[in-house]
Amino acid sequence: MSSKACPCGHASYQQCCQVLHLGQQHASSAAQLMRSRYSAYALGLVDYICDTTALGQQQALDRAAIQQWSERNRWLALELLEQQAHPDKRHAFVSFNAHYHDGQHAQLHHERSAFVLQQGRWYFLDPTVTQQRTQKQPCICGSNKKFKHCCAVFLTA
Repeated sequence: MSSKACPCGHASYQQCCQVLHLGQQHASSAAQLMRSRYSAYALGLVDYICDTTALGQQQALDRAAIQQWSERNRWLALELLEQQAHPDKRHAFVSFNAHYHDGQHAQLHHERSAFVLQQGRWYFLDPTVTQQRTQKQPCICGSNKKFKHCCAVFLTA
């Protein structure tokens, strides 16, 4: 597939998301991580999707549901609408539209995703991961801040 277009539509797969999927490089921005995660859904790369979710959320992910969502749909196109860095420089938002076909109808998934920089790498903050976490517990990103003063703000935004 390396000479074909990348599912994210940014460039050829070899010049775009493949190096991220293979672990040869890490995303340099939240938007690049967003594109690579979309491509991972299109290619059924569940490990990559899980590995690029915030470290404190990975153990709570439903891998079977992620795999079903990936395989059940035909991924058609990705539109990045906006990337917004947060003033703390550790968090960012990416707004996008993901176009897919669910086997019966063309669908549009619009989302404003939050991302966090952990240990020098960008990770997705998954708002669907339900964890029993109080506002006073340490944050899921390992920032040494309380959850309420760090990622909680981005998971409820």
